[in-house]
Amino acid sequence: MKVVVGLRLQVKKVPSIPKKVRRQFTSRSLRWEIYRHPTGASQPKVPCRIVAVSLLPIFPLEVVLFPGAPLPLHVFEPRYKEMIAECLEQKKHFGMVRAKENAVAEVGCSAVIMNVMKRYEDGRMDISSEGRKRFAIVELNHDRSFLQAEVTWFDDDEPAPLPGKQSETAIELHEQLFAVLGQDAEIDKNKNYLSFQLASQLPVDLDFKQAILEMKSESERIDTLIEYYRATIPKVEKTLRARERASGNGHVH
Repeated sequence: MKVVVGLRLQVKKVPSIPKKVRRQFTSRSLRWEIYRHPTGASQPKVPCRIVAVSLLPIFPLEVVLFPGAPLPLHVFEPRYKEMIAECLEQKKHFGMVRAKENAVAEVGCSAVIMNVMKRYEDGRMDISSEGRKRFAIVELNHDRSFLQAEVTWFDDDEPAPLPGKQSETAIELHEQLFAVLGQDAEIDKNKNYLSFQLASQLPVDLDFKQAILEMKSESERIDTLIEYYRATIPKVEKTLRARERASGNGHVH
């Protein structure tokens, strides 16, 4: 899957976010916010294990990137061509952050450019990138043509547990879901953080993926995925049966 990069955001009405958690930033004609889940929803977990504070180039895109997950990109907008060219020259990472209207998520994932697959005469590029490390945005920076942010890097609060029954259950359910969908699930059991690998493959809404990204416990992420599989698989099976009966002029009970 190729993700087309050339985000053209228009100024829209600011989403309804409680004032006590709203942080606004202004840049020319576009206002950016760092959005958080509204009160009563799953709350982002503010990172505690801070490694350092860095100024990171930011890609606001309607994507949730996980550590270790691949992300192919087609880069065509001038500001992003400038950003990627600089990252290539200086061999530095950039940050992928989920964009939602004129807001960006508080937590994102850095990406490293693995390869430039194609360069076009007009400066466009097809690149392959991969997620690396999670970060939390401290403050947005609009000094350049592209968005930057001061970020703090964080990991889980505790080391990932060794693979056990919990992980095996998650893998089995993941494979079961993909089998129901008629797709193959490719799982590398030797990779760290199984939860990120599974979540990156799921065709689910971005709110769910963002919540998984923000959790600071591998056990909690795996438990959440297992709960999702157990709730989703029967619904998908029922939907597919209904479609099959409808296509055969049958009756759905």
